[in-house]
Amino acid sequence: MTALIVVDHPEEWPLELAAARVVSADTYLRDERLAALKQARVYNLCDSYEYQTAGYYVSLLATARGHRTKPGVATIQDVKSRSLLRADDELEEIVERSLHRIKSKRFELSVYFGCNVAERHADLSRALFNLFPVPLMRATFAKSSTTGLWRLRSITPIPVGDIPATHRAFLRKTIENHFARRGPAGRAGRSIQYEHDLAILTNENEPSPPSNREALRRFERAARANGFDVEFLNRDDYGRIAEFDALFIRETTAVNHHTYRFASRARAEGLVVVDDPESIIRCGNKVYLVELAKRLDLAIPPTMVVGSSTQTDEIIRELGLPCVLKQPDSAFSQGVFRADTREALAAGLERLLSRSDLVVVQSFMPTEFDWRVGVLDGRPLFVCRYFMADGHWQIYHHGEKRTAEGDTETIAVADAPRDVLDLALQTANAIGEGFYGVDIKTVAGRHVLMEVNDNPNVDRGVEDAILGDELYDRIMKVIRARVDAGKQFKPPS
Repeated sequence: MTALIVVDHPEEWPLELAAARVVSADTYLRDERLAALKQARVYNLCDSYEYQTAGYYVSLLATARGHRTKPGVATIQDVKSRSLLRADDELEEIVERSLHRIKSKRFELSVYFGCNVAERHADLSRALFNLFPVPLMRATFAKSSTTGLWRLRSITPIPVGDIPATHRAFLRKTIENHFARRGPAGRAGRSIQYEHDLAILTNENEPSPPSNREALRRFERAARANGFDVEFLNRDDYGRIAEFDALFIRETTAVNHHTYRFASRARAEGLVVVDDPESIIRCGNKVYLVELAKRLDLAIPPTMVVGSSTQTDEIIRELGLPCVLKQPDSAFSQGVFRADTREALAAGLERLLSRSDLVVVQSFMPTEFDWRVGVLDGRPLFVCRYFMADGHWQIYHHGEKRTAEGDTETIAVADAPRDVLDLALQTANAIGEGFYGVDIKTVAGRHVLMEVNDNPNVDRGVEDAILGDELYDRIMKVIRARVDAGKQFKPPS
């Protein structure tokens, strides 16, 4: 893959780099040979990204040409947003930790590919680059006269002619490290040239990840067999999303979470994303799923969506006891409670309504197991029976010291009940074209929808028990087809 460093005035660029070609903005915009490149990584280091400047058009046309560009147009717009410049609590903490010793009222931080020459500003530089992946940026901070706290005031590109001579050796090292990690020829030491680049987002510290380590290795192997170079990312790699063609999320997702921000940024940068932000929103809230099921007339347990004005006795009259209370964004059996008495119901409602204005309450439907149907691209991939944990009414039993999990059994899709598959596909197709795990109970011969999960589990030895390596290959083939088609799926509104 060709790497292009695009600047306004090439004569001002201070470095000679074997890994990249330096061209002017005018050349990049007008040279048909550059426009015709099938694969290119564009580092837009123009002096300005203001609307309709050459720098703006470099990023805009790079996107139109199918080139990967940093910054993308979405990032250019983000740096102009006053709301985005207002730091969240996490960034504010990093800012104060980095700048608290500075006595002046104003401070400018030069960030080169997410790094600063001073090690004490390393965390802040990386955090800023994750929010605003601008290769050469100047972040301006001002100290509040009332609170004494530092505030981010602006993000602007650093003109290459303004790079101090004392910073050039550091800049060279930073760029070379960047190219070695995700350079034009792929990662250092790679002899195989892949057609596309896939990022897999994981969290090594997650107690119950969607895929175990052996499954992740098989995903990596399948991806390479389908023409992807693969790199595993963590939450600190947010600023690198634009370097890839596709993002595959293998960390438990949530809306108010970095996984959703990764999915949204990847979508904005034009990547194929599994799972997409719309799927995270829709699957991540049980209130949404209840309303969807009502609209589509899907079978669900007797259900009420309740708020603070709902009376306990009303719920008991409607649903009976025991009943199950569900926090709207609960997952892995957490945030889900069974109430066997009126007092337990009242206490559970008080607890959950302190977190959300709406809570889902359903009649208790005990079963030996739940069906799990894995669906991708509108097709069933696997079917499992997830059995309840021993002596418990849920699949997961979260104790004080450990979490117990029920047994699993995987069956061939062809052997699954047709009605279970039909309900799973009807539900998943109403959500979108992501990767879903549809949970269904069978009670007295009747199949009822329990929930739909984006980013479903694929563990070695469980969900792949029937298909083996073919399961991983099928998933990667879908991602590869979407990349090849330049497809950016938009779920139905």
